[in-house]
Amino acid sequence: MVGLVLAMLTSMLTNSIVGTALPTIMGELGGQDRLAWVATSALLTMTASTPVWGKLSDIWGRKLLFQVALGIFIVASVAAGLAQDINWLIAARALQGLGVGGLATLPNIILGDVVSPRERGRYSGLIGMVFGVSTVLGPLVGGFLVDSPLGWRWCFLITVPLAVVAFVVIQFLFNMPFVPRRDAPVDWAGAGLIFSSASTVIVLLSLGGTQIAWNSPLAYALGAAAVLLTLAAVFVERRAKEPIIPARLFRDRTFVLASLGSVCVGMMMFGLIIYMPQYLQMVHGMSPTVSGMMTLPLVASFLLTSIGSGYAVSGSGRWKAYPVVGMLLCVVGFVALGQAHLDPGLTTVVVGQALVGLGFGLNMQLLLLATQSSLPVADMASGTASVVFFRNLGGATGVAAFGAVMVGRLNTELAQAAAAARAQGAADAEAGVESGAAELSVGLADAAEAAQGSPDLVHALPEPVRDVIVSAFDHAMQGVFTAGVPIALLGLVAVAFMRGVPLRGGAQAKAPKAARKARRTRR
Repeated sequence: MVGLVLAMLTSMLTNSIVGTALPTIMGELGGQDRLAWVATSALLTMTASTPVWGKLSDIWGRKLLFQVALGIFIVASVAAGLAQDINWLIAARALQGLGVGGLATLPNIILGDVVSPRERGRYSGLIGMVFGVSTVLGPLVGGFLVDSPLGWRWCFLITVPLAVVAFVVIQFLFNMPFVPRRDAPVDWAGAGLIFSSASTVIVLLSLGGTQIAWNSPLAYALGAAAVLLTLAAVFVERRAKEPIIPARLFRDRTFVLASLGSVCVGMMMFGLIIYMPQYLQMVHGMSPTVSGMMTLPLVASFLLTSIGSGYAVSGSGRWKAYPVVGMLLCVVGFVALGQAHLDPGLTTVVVGQALVGLGFGLNMQLLLLATQSSLPVADMASGTASVVFFRNLGGATGVAAFGAVMVGRLNTELAQAAAAARAQGAADAEAGVESGAAELSVGLADAAEAAQGSPDLVHALPEPVRDVIVSAFDHAMQGVFTAGVPIALLGLVAVAFMRGVPLRGGAQAKAPKAARKARRTRR
């Protein structure tokens, strides 16, 4: 557990630490229109590689794959810290996500190997605690590093010593007997098709409405390619000897609905973690450190329900009510966040984050436990990796989709403000009236690029221009928060229709085994 927790802390920290630093990174390296890709590139490769790590660990062993994932992560983190332009950073983040895919998946598989589903609730609570701690530390450490002389590059470099320590600890403390299956083929064709289909969907969501019009030949081509690649992946997986995602998993109702619920959780969770710090810095003028501290309600509530529900489920074995209540809390939380522009005191932001965090804690690990309990032992690793895959896929698509909503609404708001200022300036000129409308129009045109830069650059603009840009960001971010409501409703429907079969294992399962052993002894 020491090795698993250290590795998971490292991988989760790298996802949460970058959110606070993103505005500053974009201000230095440029390319605000590709902001979503700094986060999405890592989520994309993490998502696409998740089921591959699970299947390879079945063939080559958990420990070897775990250390390979750590090695990839270390190299990629150094490359990200040395990035000289936005394209370099995106490429390094993509490689980093490849390693994170293994570090986020294998601990759950290893726990599934050695602990019954019923007892696993306590360990899942610990994993949830690690997630919460990393989510708290990430924004705080990221904000501190950005505000310090070290700069944003150490947001990536600081994880390297942690990964090295995790590698050493795992080498000496993780001893799980394993016989490699040398004759088992790897379904590389299926892995490639799964990666390609997921990538195409995320590219479409990232570019749609911003760099390409939704009603355009390129958008239709990307949509058609995503459908064809998905159908091809299904065809290959159904015929592969060792499929990455076995088709038989989809005959299990619990697996299908837990996967859908995990997609919704991933979309909401990663979208909120990435865009909340930007909202607080741009709209409310907070420093990176303070914006990181403002995510504490989200994390504290997540910790509370993640650990509490884990122990409660281990005691009773019953889990169905927790995800349902959690999704309801997410719905209410995102409705509250959608009204944040009406509350300059930020009470709505605090309450909304707390409600959503409670919902995340009641869903994230319990959906995974329910899946592991419902599947046969032979499918446990593939099923675990697949549920994590769908959660990460939701995270990647959520960041891309929320980014498309934000950038699209921001550009629309700024264009409307500039047009109104030009019209007012022309009317004032005809009437011979002196006003600031013409200057505002020119200022907005000159500040178009600055509007997508760092918060410091935006807040250094002249007051009329700054106010318009901040207002445009405020309205754009309310669209992002409101978009979380239908996603939470879809998740609510998914978990409501799951079968609430008690988890296997625990004291109830041990008693019959002890009775059978006693009978054999008497004979």
